[in-house]
Amino acid sequence: MGLNSIKAKITHPVIVAIAAGMYPVLFYYSNNFSLINSWKHLGFFIVMFLISPIIIFTVANRIAKHIFFNKWRSYILPFLNVFTFLFFLELCLYARIQIGITIGITIIALLVTIFLSRHYKKIIVFQFLLAIIGVFTLVPTISKQLNYSKDWMIQPDEIEKAVFKKRPNVYFIQPDGYVNFSEIGKGYYEIDNNAFKQYLEQNDFKIYDDIRSNYNSTLVSNTSIFMMKHHYLNSGFNFTETIDGREIIISKNTVLDIFKKNNYKTHFLAEWSYLLTNYPNMGYDECNIDYGDISYLNTGFTEEQELLTPLKKYIEEDIERSKFFFIEIFKPGHVPALKVETKGAKIEREIWIKDLKIANKKLRDVIDIIKEGDPNALVMIMADHGGYVGMDYMMQMRIKTDDRNILYSIFSVNLAIKWPDNEAPKIDKNFRSSVNVFRILFSYLTENEEYLNHLQEDASFLIINKEAPKGIYKCIDENGNVIFKKYNGN
Repeated sequence: MGLNSIKAKITHPVIVAIAAGMYPVLFYYSNNFSLINSWKHLGFFIVMFLISPIIIFTVANRIAKHIFFNKWRSYILPFLNVFTFLFFLELCLYARIQIGITIGITIIALLVTIFLSRHYKKIIVFQFLLAIIGVFTLVPTISKQLNYSKDWMIQPDEIEKAVFKKRPNVYFIQPDGYVNFSEIGKGYYEIDNNAFKQYLEQNDFKIYDDIRSNYNSTLVSNTSIFMMKHHYLNSGFNFTETIDGREIIISKNTVLDIFKKNNYKTHFLAEWSYLLTNYPNMGYDECNIDYGDISYLNTGFTEEQELLTPLKKYIEEDIERSKFFFIEIFKPGHVPALKVETKGAKIEREIWIKDLKIANKKLRDVIDIIKEGDPNALVMIMADHGGYVGMDYMMQMRIKTDDRNILYSIFSVNLAIKWPDNEAPKIDKNFRSSVNVFRILFSYLTENEEYLNHLQEDASFLIINKEAPKGIYKCIDENGNVIFKKYNGN
């Protein structure tokens, strides 16, 4: 094959279109795999990033042959290639069209087309080289997914066959990043939150001090909570994600299975679609979010959903049937994930305080509705992780630290429970970390304390990659002491 033949193939509209879309789609998959690991997404990205450009480039090239002189026709494919490549990267980075950036991309594409058209073929080759790099980046992620072991989900006893003797409606309300009352008044927080604490106590909630999450983010923490087991961060899959996290939380898990086997009607209510972005099979009987309203390019925080109206509706329905609710409130949240997003620890603390007030208002509204419509329910408020206040940004957690207040800022979580008839069981002394909360609740509902023989270790884990050999470390032990011990898989 001669050089001219190779050049002709490189500049064929189909090849030019593939070059424009291949790297962006690989880039998006490499960085957001757990958000989009569904067959629906795969089909969407093939059509959006590959098939659509092929059709557009081919049609545009044929039309140009009949409209433009040869001099101008030669600019059509280079412009489309550069514009499409950069536009797709914009979508990958922001999950939406940014008008200002799109205008900038158009100008850049025009300038590149006018001044660098002689290097057009080199640009195509460069794009394919990037795509090859993208393949090598994506392969380890897919390999971990394919080789993922679910052995950690196996229960050590027969709790999956648990039969309830008490059958109250159960509400699990999860405010994101809400630290424990025992921590919020000290350390890097130093916030007076007594008014809300008093509100809870006046409404018969028992407050549990010194409770921690075992993991550092929403998905990673909730997979452990709903399976009632440690997964030890899947050997470091991702700093906020975990393999099949959404499928575990939304589709099938031990907690949900136990409620269903006891003929509970199950409900998932959330302000945002974060746990639904990859369209996991809906394991709950009811949900306030319709999959048809979730776009394929979506971070999960594009359109806030209403909670109170569907909550009232579901409480009033099926009065004769016991119910389980998982209600997500995404306040007060946490400091930004990345360094480029932070305004600094001091300002981020002030933002968190404002969001705490919003969270308290939302929690009051939800509790008041439950109190009015379901006064003898079991209502549990427990956060997924701490607020990271005192840190500039979340990724600083990757740096080894023995600062007790930083670690508790990451892991401290609020836990408050309103027990039916205002009678807390003696076994509530076992509450120390979130991994064991539902096992303790099931022991209460079944009146079977044998389930407490298999409580998981109340330790907290982080992935560390700076100031220490990269790995998973136990940072807080089961007694709440700060330690630094590498997890070796045993």
